[in-house]
Amino acid sequence: PAQPPSAPPALEMDTAAIDQVLGHKGKVNGGVYQVGVPRAEKITEAGMTVPGSMGLATALNFQPTGGGKTAITGDFVLLDSEVNPVIKALRQNGIQVTALHNHMLQEEPRLFFVHFWANDDAVKLAKGLRAALDNTNSAK
Repeated sequence: PAQPPSAPPALEMDTAAIDQVLGHKGKVNGGVYQVGVPRAEKITEAGMTVPGSMGLATALNFQPTGGGKTAITGDFVLLDSEVNPVIKALRQNGIQVTALHNHMLQEEPRLFFVHFWANDDAVKLAKGLRAALDNTNSAK
């Protein structure tokens, strides 16, 4: 008979502390802890509403790398007025900005995507991401 699926192995990081710092709950997917943070305002493309689940939510990904460290990567979905404050918060917290660009052509309001990466203590990095989130109009 087929064996029942086993529970995924626990991640070597404090996901409850990450949730608490970020103010949003994530989920484990293939050894990566993923947190999605949608924008508060309505986004449209060609007059149609685009839901956050179609790539318009800030994506924060955490993966243990050993030795008490965690790699983070993802992207912030931002208005033009949020780009520089978010980049400043990331850099002040030791998080590297790896890209800044658009994903769409005619969305309203205009959105910019800031991609990031770092490898350090998970809770420390979550605090840096929280500092960046505090400069956005994210859903609470």
